[in-house]
Amino acid sequence: MENIENLKSQILGDISNAQDVRTLEEVRVGVLGKKGRITEMMKNLGSLSLEEKKEMGKGLNILKSEVEQALEAQKEKLEKAELNARLAKEKVDVTLPIRPEVQGRIHPVSKIYEEVVAIFGEMGFEVAEGPDIEDQFHNFNALNTPANHPARQMQDTFYIPNPESDNFDDSYVVRTQTSSVQIRTMEKQQPPIRIIAPGRTYRSDYDATHTPMFHQVEGLVIDKNITMAHLKGCLYDFVKAFFELDELPVRYRPSYFPFTEPSAEMDIGCKKTKTELKIGAGTDWLEILGCGMVHPNVLRAGGIDPDEYQGFAFGIGMDRLAMLKYGIPDLRTFFESDVRWLKHYGFLPLDESSMTGGLSNNGGAAR
Repeated sequence: MENIENLKSQILGDISNAQDVRTLEEVRVGVLGKKGRITEMMKNLGSLSLEEKKEMGKGLNILKSEVEQALEAQKEKLEKAELNARLAKEKVDVTLPIRPEVQGRIHPVSKIYEEVVAIFGEMGFEVAEGPDIEDQFHNFNALNTPANHPARQMQDTFYIPNPESDNFDDSYVVRTQTSSVQIRTMEKQQPPIRIIAPGRTYRSDYDATHTPMFHQVEGLVIDKNITMAHLKGCLYDFVKAFFELDELPVRYRPSYFPFTEPSAEMDIGCKKTKTELKIGAGTDWLEILGCGMVHPNVLRAGGIDPDEYQGFAFGIGMDRLAMLKYGIPDLRTFFESDVRWLKHYGFLPLDESSMTGGLSNNGGAAR
């Protein structure tokens, strides 16, 4: 058989001399492939005596291990060099001014986010955030949602197994609402509380008006002597400012949510035709959000005494607000990354939203 030391020296030399990944792969196949030199030598061990087989087999295994390590090291070195060469070749001078035809646009959802924060910021609300991956306590239990509630079924909620427990009740969820941020805020902050919680939420649904991931903003106000009148006044001021109307008919219908009592849905006036939906005075109504007084059980779960404090909460879909305000017919197009769509519905980067400078009257494309 071929001398192992001579073979080792030759193979390691071929590996170090490989100038690219393709050449290195050819070396690997020639040595360790099905008909490679080391592979063939191992196949011929059966023709040796027992003592020769033990000595040669040990040497070949050591050689194979050293060759594999050398191949891996050289491959990493070559790939790093190729990447650096590619980055140097594709380098872009970011100091150059952009061409007008390729100017980026602000997504309508990002614009709605700015508008909502601007409006509620003027009312004294702070922005609160929380994790997208939640435990069931913050996403369901603390929000007075019982174990048998339909929202907790697997066809509506995305569950993530807990690697430390086989108990389904310990599973995590991709949050179905930003209400979980309300609980986390109550746990670490004593009243008075006045926050909005915008962010991504996730539910198992997909059609023209529903997507598995969507954007929501929830609000929470807790203090002494808070009433439904405060809730109605706050939301009325919001919808007027958001749709930029001096007068906007609204109404409240009784509803049910586990975390509020009493609960209501807010409708705004509109005029519907087969080809147009116009927000404002009209003979039709459009549901815009859900709201209510915070349930005493939710206050207790957040560590707040419901005999001393009370409050209100509301939830609004930001994607739906964008559809209504900017006349976008299909929610699914929000997430298709179509540059033509974004050029039409998007906004110029410097069109900032503020209550003093205007919300969207400086918008991007004509509609």
